[in-house]
Amino acid sequence: MKNIYSKIAEADNQQLDLAICIITRIKGSTPRKPGSKMLVYSDGNIFGSIGGGSFESQVIKDALIVLTKNEPACFEYNLEKDFGMGCGGYVEIYIEPITKSKPLYIFGAGHIGKELAIQAQKIGFKVTLFDERDSIFDDFSIDGIKIINKNHNEVFELLEFNENVFIAAITHKHAYDYDVIAYCARQKFAYLGMIGSKKKIETARRSYSDNNILTEEQMAKIDWPMGIPIACQTPEEITISILAKLIDVRGKLVASSK
Repeated sequence: MKNIYSKIAEADNQQLDLAICIITRIKGSTPRKPGSKMLVYSDGNIFGSIGGGSFESQVIKDALIVLTKNEPACFEYNLEKDFGMGCGGYVEIYIEPITKSKPLYIFGAGHIGKELAIQAQKIGFKVTLFDERDSIFDDFSIDGIKIINKNHNEVFELLEFNENVFIAAITHKHAYDYDVIAYCARQKFAYLGMIGSKKKIETARRSYSDNNILTEEQMAKIDWPMGIPIACQTPEEITISILAKLIDVRGKLVASSK
Protein backbone atom coordinates (compact mmCIF):
# COMPACT_ATOMS: atom_id res chain seq x y z
CA MET A 1 0.00 0.00 0.00
CA LYS A 2 1.37 3.41 -0.92
CA ASN A 3 2.00 5.95 1.82
CA ILE A 4 1.68 9.73 1.77
CA TYR A 5 5.31 10.29 0.81
CA SER A 6 5.32 7.83 -2.07
CA LYS A 7 2.19 9.54 -3.39
CA ILE A 8 3.94 12.92 -3.23
CA ALA A 9 6.88 11.50 -5.20
CA GLU A 10 4.45 9.96 -7.69
CA ALA A 11 2.67 13.30 -8.13
CA ASP A 12 5.99 15.03 -8.79
CA ASN A 13 6.87 12.47 -11.46
CA GLN A 14 3.46 12.99 -13.06
CA GLN A 15 3.75 16.80 -12.85
CA LEU A 16 0.70 17.14 -10.56
CA ASP A 17 0.09 19.91 -8.03
CA LEU A 18 -1.20 18.98 -4.60
CA ALA A 19 -1.43 20.20 -1.01
CA ILE A 20 -0.57 18.30 2.15
CA CYS A 21 -2.87 18.83 5.14
CA ILE A 22 -1.48 17.95 8.57
CA ILE A 23 -3.31 18.07 11.90
CA THR A 24 -0.92 20.00 14.14
CA ARG A 25 -3.03 20.49 17.28
CA ILE A 26 -6.31 19.30 18.76
CA LYS A 27 -8.42 20.09 21.80
CA GLY A 28 -11.17 17.90 23.12
CA SER A 29 -12.59 14.95 21.23
CA THR A 30 -11.70 14.76 17.52
CA PRO A 31 -11.91 12.07 14.79
CA ARG A 32 -8.15 12.06 14.16
CA LYS A 33 -5.07 12.89 16.17
CA PRO A 34 -2.08 15.23 15.59
CA GLY A 35 0.13 14.04 12.75
CA SER A 36 -2.76 12.73 10.68
CA LYS A 37 -2.27 13.69 7.04
CA MET A 38 -4.27 14.07 3.85
CA LEU A 39 -3.24 15.00 0.32
CA VAL A 40 -5.52 17.17 -1.79
CA TYR A 41 -4.93 17.27 -5.55
CA SER A 42 -5.73 20.27 -7.71
CA ASP A 43 -8.77 18.44 -9.14
CA GLY A 44 -10.21 17.94 -5.63
CA ASN A 45 -9.32 14.26 -5.28
CA ILE A 46 -7.71 13.19 -2.02
CA PHE A 47 -5.42 10.57 -0.52
CA GLY A 48 -5.67 9.83 3.21
CA SER A 49 -8.11 11.41 5.66
CA ILE A 50 -8.16 13.91 8.51
CA GLY A 51 -11.65 13.12 9.79
CA GLY A 52 -14.27 12.76 7.08
CA GLY A 53 -17.67 14.38 6.71
CA SER A 54 -18.40 18.06 6.29
CA PHE A 55 -15.26 18.95 8.26
CA GLU A 56 -13.02 17.17 5.77
CA SER A 57 -14.95 18.71 2.86
CA GLN A 58 -14.15 22.17 4.21
CA VAL A 59 -10.47 21.28 4.60
CA ILE A 60 -10.44 20.19 0.94
CA LYS A 61 -11.91 23.56 -0.09
CA ASP A 62 -9.31 25.38 1.99
CA ALA A 63 -6.51 23.27 0.50
CA LEU A 64 -7.61 24.19 -3.02
CA ILE A 65 -7.46 27.88 -2.03
CA VAL A 66 -3.93 27.33 -0.67
CA LEU A 67 -2.96 25.72 -3.99
CA THR A 68 -4.36 28.67 -5.93
CA LYS A 69 -2.42 31.17 -3.81
CA ASN A 70 0.62 28.87 -3.65
CA GLU A 71 1.22 29.89 -0.04
CA PRO A 72 1.09 27.69 3.10
CA ALA A 73 -1.44 28.55 5.80
CA CYS A 74 -2.85 27.36 9.13
CA PHE A 75 -6.58 26.87 9.64
CA GLU A 76 -8.60 26.44 12.84
CA TYR A 77 -11.83 24.47 12.98
CA ASN A 78 -14.41 24.23 15.77
CA LEU A 79 -16.08 20.93 15.04
CA GLU A 80 -19.28 21.56 17.00
CA LYS A 81 -19.79 25.22 16.10
CA ASP A 82 -18.71 25.03 12.47
CA PHE A 83 -19.93 21.56 11.49
CA GLY A 84 -22.40 20.44 14.16
CA MET A 85 -20.21 17.49 15.10
CA GLY A 86 -21.17 16.02 18.46
CA CYS A 87 -17.58 15.34 19.49
CA GLY A 88 -17.22 19.09 19.98
CA GLY A 89 -13.47 19.26 19.58
CA TYR A 90 -11.10 21.81 18.09
CA VAL A 91 -8.62 21.09 15.29
CA GLU A 92 -5.73 23.10 13.87
CA ILE A 93 -4.47 22.08 10.42
CA TYR A 94 -1.39 23.22 8.54
CA ILE A 95 -1.83 23.15 4.76
CA GLU A 96 1.18 23.42 2.47
CA PRO A 97 1.15 23.50 -1.35
CA ILE A 98 3.46 21.07 -3.10
CA THR A 99 3.82 22.27 -6.65
CA LYS A 100 5.48 20.26 -9.35
CA SER A 101 9.17 20.69 -10.02
CA LYS A 102 9.80 22.33 -13.38
CA PRO A 103 11.57 19.97 -15.78
CA LEU A 104 14.86 21.26 -17.16
CA TYR A 105 16.33 19.55 -20.21
CA ILE A 106 20.03 20.37 -20.61
CA PHE A 107 21.52 19.33 -23.94
CA GLY A 108 25.28 19.12 -23.49
CA ALA A 109 27.28 17.83 -20.53
CA GLY A 110 30.37 19.99 -20.85
CA HIS A 111 31.66 22.20 -18.04
CA ILE A 112 28.73 24.60 -18.23
CA GLY A 113 26.11 21.90 -18.75
CA LYS A 114 27.23 19.90 -15.72
CA GLU A 115 27.55 22.95 -13.50
CA LEU A 116 24.11 24.17 -14.55
CA ALA A 117 22.63 20.74 -13.86
CA ILE A 118 24.09 20.69 -10.34
CA GLN A 119 22.99 24.20 -9.41
CA ALA A 120 19.54 23.95 -11.03
CA GLN A 121 18.84 20.71 -9.19
CA LYS A 122 19.68 22.40 -5.88
CA ILE A 123 17.00 25.03 -6.41
CA GLY A 124 14.22 22.67 -7.33
CA PHE A 125 14.41 21.97 -11.04
CA LYS A 126 13.91 18.39 -12.18
CA VAL A 127 17.02 18.04 -14.33
CA THR A 128 17.73 15.73 -17.24
CA LEU A 129 21.19 16.02 -18.81
CA PHE A 130 21.83 14.74 -22.35
CA ASP A 131 25.11 14.03 -24.12
CA GLU A 132 26.19 11.43 -26.65
CA ARG A 133 29.94 11.44 -25.94
CA ASP A 134 31.63 8.32 -24.62
CA SER A 135 32.79 8.51 -21.01
CA ILE A 136 31.33 12.01 -20.57
CA PHE A 137 29.43 10.86 -17.50
CA ASP A 138 32.14 8.62 -16.00
CA ASP A 139 32.93 11.11 -13.25
CA PHE A 140 29.43 12.53 -12.92
CA SER A 141 26.71 10.98 -10.79
CA ILE A 142 24.47 13.29 -8.76
CA ASP A 143 21.37 12.16 -6.91
CA GLY A 144 18.29 13.71 -8.48
CA ILE A 145 19.87 14.39 -11.88
CA LYS A 146 18.87 12.06 -14.69
CA ILE A 147 21.56 11.48 -17.30
CA ILE A 148 20.99 10.14 -20.81
CA ASN A 149 24.03 9.15 -22.86
CA LYS A 150 22.46 9.40 -26.33
CA ASN A 151 22.46 11.70 -29.33
CA HIS A 152 19.85 14.45 -29.11
CA ASN A 153 18.02 13.20 -32.19
CA GLU A 154 17.42 9.87 -30.44
CA VAL A 155 15.62 11.40 -27.47
CA PHE A 156 13.38 14.12 -28.88
CA GLU A 157 10.41 11.84 -29.42
CA LEU A 158 10.77 10.40 -25.92
CA LEU A 159 10.46 13.74 -24.14
CA GLU A 160 7.36 15.48 -22.88
CA PHE A 161 6.95 19.11 -23.85
CA ASN A 162 4.51 21.46 -22.13
CA GLU A 163 4.22 24.99 -20.74
CA ASN A 164 6.31 24.06 -17.70
CA VAL A 165 9.36 22.68 -19.52
CA PHE A 166 12.69 24.55 -19.49
CA ILE A 167 15.31 23.76 -22.18
CA ALA A 168 18.97 24.74 -22.48
CA ALA A 169 21.09 24.05 -25.56
CA ILE A 170 24.75 23.92 -24.49
CA THR A 171 26.20 21.12 -26.63
CA HIS A 172 29.79 20.75 -27.85
CA LYS A 173 28.86 21.41 -31.49
CA HIS A 174 27.10 24.40 -33.06
CA ALA A 175 25.23 22.06 -35.39
CA TYR A 176 23.84 20.14 -32.42
CA ASP A 177 22.64 23.34 -30.75
CA TYR A 178 20.95 24.32 -34.01
CA ASP A 179 19.21 20.93 -34.13
CA VAL A 180 17.98 21.24 -30.55
CA ILE A 181 16.62 24.73 -31.08
CA ALA A 182 15.02 23.85 -34.43
CA TYR A 183 13.10 20.96 -32.86
CA CYS A 184 12.27 22.44 -29.45
CA ALA A 185 11.15 25.84 -30.75
CA ARG A 186 8.22 24.08 -32.42
CA GLN A 187 7.14 22.44 -29.15
CA LYS A 188 5.45 23.84 -26.06
CA PHE A 189 7.86 25.17 -23.41
CA ALA A 190 8.28 27.70 -20.62
CA TYR A 191 11.84 28.57 -21.58
CA LEU A 192 14.18 27.77 -24.45
CA GLY A 193 17.70 29.12 -24.57
CA MET A 194 20.90 28.61 -26.53
CA ILE A 195 24.41 29.58 -25.55
CA GLY A 196 26.57 31.34 -28.13
CA SER A 197 28.19 34.40 -29.60
CA LYS A 198 26.37 37.03 -31.63
CA LYS A 199 27.82 35.52 -34.82
CA LYS A 200 26.58 32.03 -33.92
CA ILE A 201 23.10 33.35 -33.22
CA GLU A 202 23.00 35.41 -36.41
CA THR A 203 24.02 32.33 -38.38
CA ALA A 204 21.29 30.28 -36.74
CA ARG A 205 18.61 32.91 -37.33
CA ARG A 206 19.55 33.27 -40.99
CA SER A 207 19.53 29.51 -41.53
CA TYR A 208 16.16 29.02 -39.82
CA SER A 209 14.65 31.87 -41.83
CA ASP A 210 16.18 31.08 -45.22
CA ASN A 211 15.23 27.40 -44.98
CA ASN A 212 11.75 28.00 -43.55
CA ILE A 213 12.61 26.02 -40.42
CA LEU A 214 11.31 28.54 -37.85
CA THR A 215 9.11 31.60 -38.09
CA GLU A 216 10.02 35.01 -36.70
CA GLU A 217 7.39 34.47 -34.01
CA GLN A 218 9.00 31.20 -32.95
CA MET A 219 12.49 32.70 -32.91
CA ALA A 220 11.30 35.64 -30.82
CA LYS A 221 10.57 33.22 -27.98
CA ILE A 222 14.14 31.91 -27.85
CA ASP A 223 16.58 33.31 -25.28
CA TRP A 224 19.81 33.70 -27.21
CA PRO A 225 22.44 34.33 -26.06
CA MET A 226 21.09 32.47 -23.05
CA GLY A 227 21.10 34.04 -19.60
CA ILE A 228 21.12 37.42 -17.89
CA PRO A 229 23.47 39.86 -19.70
CA ILE A 230 26.40 40.22 -17.29
CA ALA A 231 30.15 40.34 -17.90
CA CYS A 232 31.13 36.71 -17.35
CA GLN A 233 33.71 34.27 -18.71
CA THR A 234 34.20 31.16 -16.57
CA PRO A 235 31.77 28.19 -16.65
CA GLU A 236 30.73 29.03 -13.10
CA GLU A 237 30.02 32.66 -13.96
CA ILE A 238 28.13 31.73 -17.12
CA THR A 239 26.10 29.25 -15.08
CA ILE A 240 25.09 32.01 -12.68
CA SER A 241 23.91 34.10 -15.63
CA ILE A 242 21.81 31.24 -17.03
CA LEU A 243 20.48 30.20 -13.63
CA ALA A 244 19.36 33.74 -12.88
CA LYS A 245 17.35 33.75 -16.09
CA LEU A 246 15.75 30.40 -15.28
CA ILE A 247 14.79 31.61 -11.80
CA ASP A 248 13.28 34.78 -13.24
CA VAL A 249 11.19 32.92 -15.82
CA ARG A 250 10.08 30.31 -13.27
CA GLY A 251 9.08 33.00 -10.77
CA LYS A 252 6.99 34.85 -13.32
CA LEU A 253 5.41 31.57 -14.41
CA VAL A 254 4.36 30.76 -10.84
CA ALA A 255 3.08 34.29 -10.26
CA SER A 256 0.95 34.20 -13.41
CA SER A 257 -0.70 30.95 -12.30
CA LYS A 258 -1.99 32.42 -9.02
